[in-house]
Amino acid sequence: MSLFLITVKQRVAANRTVLEKGMTIEVSAHMPSDLFSNGSIPVRNAFMNKYGVDLMKLGGPGAIWQYFDIKKIG
Repeated sequence: MSLFLITVKQRVAANRTVLEKGMTIEVSAHMPSDLFSNGSIPVRNAFMNKYGVDLMKLGGPGAIWQYFDIKKIG
């Protein structure tokens, strides 16, 4: 398993939910594509636990992946 750092590249807002530029989370997965498969549960949970943001109100992580910068850090 690898550790990925996911950073929001630009502000995203919809349905009274906002992701600000610079918000970051760390998620483990085998490959970057695993982060956004099967409902993106680890990514959704990480944003909910750290920032209290429900990504499903923004259309889900798969719908807004272009706003994320993903780097492998471990």
